[in-house]
Amino acid sequence: MLLLARLAVRFVPSSRLFNWADRPITKMRRFAIDEANWVAWAIEQVVPRPGMNAPCLPRALAAHAMLRRRGIASRLCLGVADSDSHITAHAWVEVGERKLVGGEDAGRFTPLAAFGGVK
Repeated sequence: MLLLARLAVRFVPSSRLFNWADRPITKMRRFAIDEANWVAWAIEQVVPRPGMNAPCLPRALAAHAMLRRRGIASRLCLGVADSDSHITAHAWVEVGERKLVGGEDAGRFTPLAAFGGVK
């Protein structure tokens, strides 16, 4: 899924990616937080492998897709921060109030948009 997310970020227009991420989930499982933790663990295990180093947006997209496929409602969040003389961006995934993928850095970013979740 991470490889597909990397390709999508590179070749699919961002409007299509974020429209996909914002679709309502059809079949939801409310008490699957352990599975959500496994998804986050799986993403972090694949990233250090050769050729799989991915920035935050492909990681967040892959996690969001894997969670949706398991029926777990998640939010793909985008934020910005002013660091030194330039603006930096970051993407992370939230399940409920927990930040799963990319959440360790999310605290210093101002949220701009969130896609997905329960409608």
